[in-house]
Amino acid sequence: MSAGSSKSALYGGLAANVGIAVSKFVAAFFTGSSAMLSEGIHSLVDSGNSILLLYGMKQSQLPANARHPFGRSKELYFWGLIVAVLIFAIGGGMSFYEGIKHIEHPEPLTDPLWNYVVLGVAAGFESWASWLAIRALYAAKSDEKASFWRILSTSRDPAVYASVLENLAALAGLVLALAGVFFGHVLNNPYLDGAASIAIGLLLMLVAVFLVSRTRALLVGEGVSDAVLADLQAIGRRQPGVHNLRPPLTMYLGPTDVVLALDVDFEDQLSATDIEMVIGQLQDAIRVKYPEFQRIFIEAKSITKKQSPTVGPAAFKPPF
Repeated sequence: MSAGSSKSALYGGLAANVGIAVSKFVAAFFTGSSAMLSEGIHSLVDSGNSILLLYGMKQSQLPANARHPFGRSKELYFWGLIVAVLIFAIGGGMSFYEGIKHIEHPEPLTDPLWNYVVLGVAAGFESWASWLAIRALYAAKSDEKASFWRILSTSRDPAVYASVLENLAALAGLVLALAGVFFGHVLNNPYLDGAASIAIGLLLMLVAVFLVSRTRALLVGEGVSDAVLADLQAIGRRQPGVHNLRPPLTMYLGPTDVVLALDVDFEDQLSATDIEMVIGQLQDAIRVKYPEFQRIFIEAKSITKKQSPTVGPAAFKPPF
């Protein structure tokens, strides 16, 4: 998936959330609705999160140098973790607090027209932002038969999976806010508005927990799937001159930046020049199918049974 798809999802969400946040705060001011205030906080946090993820994308694309020889791709994972913490602490925490405060000191019920108008407009914008995010998610899928949840839970791009979850949570939050406002007026019960705010807070905390778990796995060094590992071994064994290779070692540095280390047994009769040629062919064969492997290190065990040269440095040219 191109970075353009991720940026489109983020810019779309940012544009929608800024306008929605302002309208929700205006509605909350005129109606005193705790649920609307929580939704305004939610949209404001989502706007800030989009900015942080855009910043993370920009930082992750900085070129490699002597201090950062593998580049800065993991910047995106770091800022994805910050976004998850903000959703939990500010979005979820403040919404939960506002709900408790509103239950302890309920506001008198007023005309809910403002709330309905704002919620309707917000639902339209959030649906558009969700569509952009989900389209970006499906653009990166590798398994045509995978379910939506499978694609979401295995995505390696925080700019995409965070956008999808934020926007879907926003739509669910709008439903909860609408329910709180509607049933609060129908039943003449102001406490339901506060209960809706608490529910929105719990929803955001649940989303944040998932984001923390997903981003943590990528930060500590998640590798490619078992299917890709098996395919890498199959590609290697098909190369002329390769006798055998051990299970590959991989690690995601970024959504499209993966490190690959191979321990290869070459045919004993090959010379050093032959091995260098086979290594080049092996790298080309891997990158044709998996271009995300930008750095491939190969440890060669070959030439004779008594020699085990490491050919990694010859197989890898630093990008700076």
